[in-house]
Amino acid sequence: MRRRGEEPARNRWGSSHAASIFRRYGMRTRLQLSARHACALHLAAQGLLALPRRRATREDARDAITRMELLQIDTIHVVARSPYLVLFSRLGPYEPRWLDELLESGQIFECWAHEACLAPIEDYALHRRSLETRNHWFMNRARRIFCDDRKAMDAILAHVAEYGPVKTTDFTAPKPARSGWWSWKKEKGLLEAWFALGELMIARRVNFHRVYDLRRRVYPAADTLELPSASGAQRAVVERSVRALGITQARWIHDYFRTRPRLSVADLAPLLEDGTLVTVEVEGWKGPGFVHRDHVAEAERIAAGERVATHTTLLSPFDPVVWDRERVAAMFGFDYRLECYVPAPKRKYGYYVLPILRRGRLVGRLDAKAHRAEGVFEVKALYLEPAVRVSDALLRDVSGAIASCAKWHGTPEVHIRKTVPVGARTALAAAFRDRADTR
Repeated sequence: MRRRGEEPARNRWGSSHAASIFRRYGMRTRLQLSARHACALHLAAQGLLALPRRRATREDARDAITRMELLQIDTIHVVARSPYLVLFSRLGPYEPRWLDELLESGQIFECWAHEACLAPIEDYALHRRSLETRNHWFMNRARRIFCDDRKAMDAILAHVAEYGPVKTTDFTAPKPARSGWWSWKKEKGLLEAWFALGELMIARRVNFHRVYDLRRRVYPAADTLELPSASGAQRAVVERSVRALGITQARWIHDYFRTRPRLSVADLAPLLEDGTLVTVEVEGWKGPGFVHRDHVAEAERIAAGERVATHTTLLSPFDPVVWDRERVAAMFGFDYRLECYVPAPKRKYGYYVLPILRRGRLVGRLDAKAHRAEGVFEVKALYLEPAVRVSDALLRDVSGAIASCAKWHGTPEVHIRKTVPVGARTALAAAFRDRADTR
């Protein structure tokens, strides 16, 4: 790490293009990080550098959501649904019911941000203002429904006000004849529109189905909150995105909350001038990196070798680490594409492929399915990255991560069908046997 005032190492740490950007905006870099250290800082900010030393509590689950800012919701459940799996990756074995309890107790709430997400309730005002001032597709859809079908909108809101919380399954109207992701029955569309517009909130989930209720009953304080200004919300979203990412390039920031447009270095000038963000030179990056001031001390510890990546785990396809395909490729050299929405014949790796994080690197991916009734965790295929060297240590770490995830699922029997390279299957099977023998 180079301190302020030292001469930059131009050949390794950056290009003449990067230097010109620093000169253009009058930025003086405080830190220099290797590519490996940049990855470690990102993982530290996300809670993935090391597994906690003690067993997780419900408060730890809430803290993990606060650290990430957002926890994306998805309904696919060939393994644990994504929000539960994202927390497992950070906490290790924990009680999934804690997430449901946090929502029902009002400590977190559902919102539209990166996509449908959970966020800390303290951020409600920020998310309301951000959603209202963005050109968000779901908000636009809600506004069209409100204008086109006002009578039905008013009727369903009155129904909730009079009779209390509702699920879409409480309504028996037939579903539309067409199929597709948004082929909702009419009541579902109306409820979702009021949810986007803020009159309804999600009180809880029952078997992962949303339960809608009036905002004033779910979060009474909402009506007295002062919303930030549009510019204040925009600034807060940028700041929180950088803090959640740990380290980032300007062009990656917008994707965290799915705001538009993509940001440039010039857009960050106010946050740089007041010291909220600091600039970093990262090995191999053409432009500057940015770190929130809250993470500067962590960056220094990582650069000094005082903090190293030790955690090995499976990641959800909807984990913030792999949200942005460009970012994960640039930082980890990992080309990742979510293939569950790709027609089966066109898939390269499988339907629901989990990246494998090992000690600061993304070393592979596996296509998994939890057969809960049989207690079997099926690994349909496991692919190690071409540059990864198969070693006993790697096999111990990867087999341990799979076994821990499988046990947490309630499917402790692991079946591995296929590996690439082929020889890894036999070696992994031996590693699983060794683990069984030592228990």
